[in-house]
Amino acid sequence: MNGQTLMLPIRTRTFTAKNVKVNVPYITGGTTPAAQEKMNNAIAAATQRLMKDQGFPSSDIQQMDGTYEIKTNERGVLSLSLLNYVFTGGAHGNTLQRSLTFDADTGRSYKLGELFKPGVDYKARLNKIIEAQIKSRSLPILGPYPGISDDQEYYIADKSLVIYFQLYDLVPYAWGFPYFPISVFEIQDIIDEDGPLGTMMY
Repeated sequence: MNGQTLMLPIRTRTFTAKNVKVNVPYITGGTTPAAQEKMNNAIAAATQRLMKDQGFPSSDIQQMDGTYEIKTNERGVLSLSLLNYVFTGGAHGNTLQRSLTFDADTGRSYKLGELFKPGVDYKARLNKIIEAQIKSRSLPILGPYPGISDDQEYYIADKSLVIYFQLYDLVPYAWGFPYFPISVFEIQDIIDEDGPLGTMMY
């Protein structure tokens, strides 16, 4: 991780089709061409997967909007969320969210488990924190808390690891996406200091 790498320049490409408008972020510099290409390819693939998961292409789609949010773009870490809303009729549409976290110097993307020291039981630690938040926030979960998965969605923002679940997965639709921010200082003993979360501790 290069603590000197501050912010990557990011622009937006827009994909349009009938009833479809999807904004896709792409990195235009600030790192090596190879790292840039790696990140842009991963973002494009995740965008296409989101659209496919939402049923694209289909004549049933009355509206599809794709947006993104940059969560962290500093200290050689880029973390972002891609959101895709689709309406095919009925009471309301559905939104899916996927997030990507990169080492901006190498273009490597990180799964949740790769943020921690090898061999630590990060799931048990994070589940305990999330269950405490569910209780303290009185969240109306739809069933027993399922625990985090191997491909659990997360992003990094403001010195926090933010775990989240899809709509309907944990709480009723009206509650939106349930987010669980966890300060890096609460879990610093299990964080891989050479990874994206380690960079946020200093």
